[in-house]
Amino acid sequence: MRVSMTDFFIVHPDLGAVAAQTACLRYLREVLNHFLGEDTMAAHGVLQVTRIGDGGIVARRSDLKASSGEGGEDVCLASRSPAPAEEDPAQQGVDRWTPFVSNDGRQLRVSATLEPGFELKAFSRIGFRMVRRVIAVQREEEELSQQQVGMLSTSDVLRVDMATIARGVGRLRSDGGERQLSLIVPFSFTSLSSQKGRAEFVAQLKEAGSLVRLGVICEICDIEGVPPGMLLAASSLLRPFTLLVVGRLAVTTPAAIARMEGTGVQALSFECPQGLGDSEFLAWASAAVGAAKRVAKSVLVYRAGNAARAGVLASLGATHVSMGA
Repeated sequence: MRVSMTDFFIVHPDLGAVAAQTACLRYLREVLNHFLGEDTMAAHGVLQVTRIGDGGIVARRSDLKASSGEGGEDVCLASRSPAPAEEDPAQQGVDRWTPFVSNDGRQLRVSATLEPGFELKAFSRIGFRMVRRVIAVQREEEELSQQQVGMLSTSDVLRVDMATIARGVGRLRSDGGERQLSLIVPFSFTSLSSQKGRAEFVAQLKEAGSLVRLGVICEICDIEGVPPGMLLAASSLLRPFTLLVVGRLAVTTPAAIARMEGTGVQALSFECPQGLGDSEFLAWASAAVGAAKRVAKSVLVYRAGNAARAGVLASLGATHVSMGA
C-alpha cells in the first residue's frame, strides 16, 4: 500500500520481523537495480513499522545485522521527504557537464534560463521552468534547434540534459529570493532509457527538489514516436520523485496529441507557435488544447506572449502558462 510519494507499506503476516525485513530489502534491491543500475541506497530504505495512528505511520530504521528491533530513529512516513543532497565543497563552482566536445567533434556549450510559470485559474505564480540553449562554439556561435539536439548521440544528449539541470539549479541557488513552489525540469526520453541516465537524473531531481517547497515537475522531452509502453515505464519510474510527470510535445496536431493516450503522463506541454495573428492563434489553440484535454488533466502552454492570449488559453481549458522568453 502506498503511504507517501516515496514510501510503500508492505505486510508479511507469515514471516518473522527479520525475515520480513530481509524480503523487503531484496524487493527494493531488485527495483533499484532495474531502474537505476545500482542498489547502494537499499540498506537505508527498509523501515520497520512501530505505530499506526491518525497522523500517519511511524517507522524505525531497520538494522538487518541484528535480531532485535531496538535502536534507530523513528521516522513518520506520512511526512518524510528525501534529505537534500550534500554538495562536496571541492566540487562547488565546477561544472563537469559543459562545455564539452560532442561525438562529431563540435564543442558545445549549454546554458539555462529560468522562465516564470503561472497557474491560470488564479493566475498565480507556481515557480520556474528551465529553458535550455545549446550553442555550437565554432568561429561564430550557432544555437542548435530542438531537432538538431535530438540528432546528437545518446551520450551527448545526456550531457546536454545534465548541463541544463546543473545550470538551472545553479541559477535557482543564486536567485536568493523567495522559495518557489515548484520547478519544471526537462529531460530527454533518450537519457531516461539508459541506466546511467536514470541514476544521474534521479540524483539531480532530489537536489532540485530540495530548493522548492512542493517538489519538481519532470518534463519528458523528445517523445514523438516513442512506443506508449516505453513511455509508460519511464513515467512510472519518475512519479515517486516528482510532483507531476509531463510529456513535452514538439508537434501539436490533434493526431500527434491523441497518440499520447495511455502513456502514463499526467500532463502535456507545448509551445505556442510564434508570429500568429489573433484568428490563427485561436484556431491553433482550440485544436491543440482541446485535443490535449482529452488526454491529460493538465495542459501547460509556453510562450503565450501576453495576458490576453493567456486568457484565451484558460478559457479553452489550459491549466498553466508561461508568457515567453
